[in-house]
Amino acid sequence: MSAPADLLLAPDQAPLLARPFYAGGDPGPIVAALAHVPELLEVAMPFLGAALGPSAIDWRTKEIVIVRTSALAGCRYCVQAHTVVALDAGLTRAEVTALRAESPVEQSFIDARELALLAWVDVVAGAGPVPDAARAHVRAHFADHEVVELTTLVGATLLLNRFATALALPTGADTMRRLIAEGMA
Repeated sequence: MSAPADLLLAPDQAPLLARPFYAGGDPGPIVAALAHVPELLEVAMPFLGAALGPSAIDWRTKEIVIVRTSALAGCRYCVQAHTVVALDAGLTRAEVTALRAESPVEQSFIDARELALLAWVDVVAGAGPVPDAARAHVRAHFADHEVVELTTLVGATLLLNRFATALALPTGADTMRRLIAEGMA
């Protein structure tokens, strides 16, 4: 399944306000789709960059959140893209497989802090209210500012999951080659 070609704007099709996002070459399918609405693109990309990019939360921890959230949401594009990123962030193949819900997380994660994080992601990415006990459990392992940032990361990832799934964004060729090489396609 792939996005209709007209949903992904080429540089020469992009509105003037979106063209700076193409300056470095192919901006990827998220930008190429958001380019239809440059006013949204201009605020979405800095927000997403802040939520998913470098911060006080380490790269490994962020990728645990992103891959797990994406797997729970059933987002093919995000799971595939962030499988590669997670491996580059130092997660093992077994850990990534568990995050992708292809094996139990308890088989690959034993650290109490990471297990608390996974429990938090599972409840925040799920439907309905978040139990007080879940909040207390994650706060026992993470500082308040980390809980806020990690929760925002789950929300931002869910936004991207639904966007990428609804528009059937295509996985890049380089990502697919890497997934095949890793035996994770």
